[in-house]
Amino acid sequence: MPRGKRKKSRNGIYHVILRGANKQEIFHSDEDRHRFLNTLLKYKIRTEMQVYAWCLMDNHLHLLLKEGDESISLVMKRIGISYAQYYNWMYRTTGHLFQDRFRSEKVEDLRYALAVTRYIHQNPVKAGMVQSPDEWEWSSCRGYYGRSVSPSGLLNEGFVLEMFSESKPSPREAFREFNERSNDDQFLKPFEKEKKRLSDKEARVEILQILGAVAIPQVKSLPREERNYLLRKVKKIDGVSQRQAARILGVSPNLLFKA
Repeated sequence: MPRGKRKKSRNGIYHVILRGANKQEIFHSDEDRHRFLNTLLKYKIRTEMQVYAWCLMDNHLHLLLKEGDESISLVMKRIGISYAQYYNWMYRTTGHLFQDRFRSEKVEDLRYALAVTRYIHQNPVKAGMVQSPDEWEWSSCRGYYGRSVSPSGLLNEGFVLEMFSESKPSPREAFREFNERSNDDQFLKPFEKEKKRLSDKEARVEILQILGAVAIPQVKSLPREERNYLLRKVKKIDGVSQRQAARILGVSPNLLFKA
């Protein structure tokens, strides 16, 4: 079935979701996340795009953007290719990292843009990964609260804060109250509901059940086929990220990823 034509926003603002192919994780480390955000900054500067919000999860990400000199389709293609080249080099992999086409919705109303910003920031909260949106380092939330976010120059918070310009005691405080308000907002829905992340203690219990008679310290020394068989089973545990599993097992994330 042919793809539908992407709907154009009258004001050039879009809520974008980009996800890993086959639901795979696209971020395994802080270095990966920094690399993606720096790539986003690079194309923001190059195309004079505006970045109003972002949130990087494990296997997908949310962005609220305003087009600059290039269409949203073209700039997202450039960003995706650039990050995928880094990822394949870093983890010695080949093939597609992202699913073929990113999802987007046009955002043409100011109140809608404000609610989408909150929805993006609350992703980690609703996934059970943090208690408050500003606890999640990999979103734009802290920038709106007056704290530093990296990389410098990526966030254009003025567009959103202007909507609170007459608020007391300050626009940032008014935004924070709105941003943390309980809600049932549903916009461009995620590709699948995020699983609640298991603690290391809980993950270790699940991993031990998979390993059976094999002790955790023994895994790295097993014959390759036996080791990879167990690692593949570990990767299927709900609520355990590959980076977390690698840390518990004492193996490299790259080894686990390639198993």
